[in-house]
Amino acid sequence: MSGLVVVGVDGSDSSLSAVEAAAREARWRGATLRLVHAFIWPAMHVPLGRSFLGPPESGLRHMVERLMAQAHERARTVAPEVEVTRAVIPGEQLTVLEAQSRSAELVVVGSRGMGGFVGLMVGSTAVHLAAHGRCPVLVVREQGQSAGPIVVGVDGSPAGAGAVDFAFAEAALRGVDIVALHAWTTWNAPMPTPQDESMPYANEPQALAAGEERLLSEALVGHQKTYPGVNVKREVVHGGTREALIEASRTAQLLVVGARGRGGFAGLLLGSVSQAMLHHAHCPVAVVRGATDSS
Repeated sequence: MSGLVVVGVDGSDSSLSAVEAAAREARWRGATLRLVHAFIWPAMHVPLGRSFLGPPESGLRHMVERLMAQAHERARTVAPEVEVTRAVIPGEQLTVLEAQSRSAELVVVGSRGMGGFVGLMVGSTAVHLAAHGRCPVLVVREQGQSAGPIVVGVDGSPAGAGAVDFAFAEAALRGVDIVALHAWTTWNAPMPTPQDESMPYANEPQALAAGEERLLSEALVGHQKTYPGVNVKREVVHGGTREALIEASRTAQLLVVGARGRGGFAGLLLGSVSQAMLHHAHCPVAVVRGATDSS
């Protein structure tokens, strides 16, 4: 049985870019693509048929049919071999797509949909799904570099392990390299055990850096054996995580981050790093919730 990739459709240019990305994902995975439109108007008791003063093809129902047909055609253009289904579901967009994520292996959305505020870099739907979706969520911002690698942010936390799993699987599907990037500062690095117990804050030079190199290596253990065809470049950066990932995204085709990482507040479903990537990355961003994230 094939898997399922779900994409939100609202007729905006952003959602059509998401449809194209979702069609490629479905092709790589051998999955079915489901186009989903959340149709909120019936709940607001708005007439769905044509206006008596308008042409026969007017009305909200015909408008939805047109935008779904347009999205279907866009998907077929990108991946004609993929099975495409359509679903127009009454309800609010966030609720509908969150429910769809329960049976999908990936949900894809545009960064901003219809009605998004001018100047807002990413819409509430993308942020909400990244925090609450039951599967990885791919937010299509700018088009990534088609020949670039997949960049994955690695922090060594149990919550961030799912991002590493997803990045390796995605790299294998796409046939591209991975850049595994770990950024640290003296404020977020775990303190190594000092050699002199009488001086608990004294460490040999480079002790922190060596510990962070070790953390990255341990986070990747087993993945390269599972995916021997994926070439991995390791980068340990002494600096801010957000700045390092945003810079790395300039030459990437995809950026993968965990929903919450090391040092995240308990109960916070979406961390500051993942939120920053949704707003500022220069390529599509996949946000992956870990097994330890609350449901």
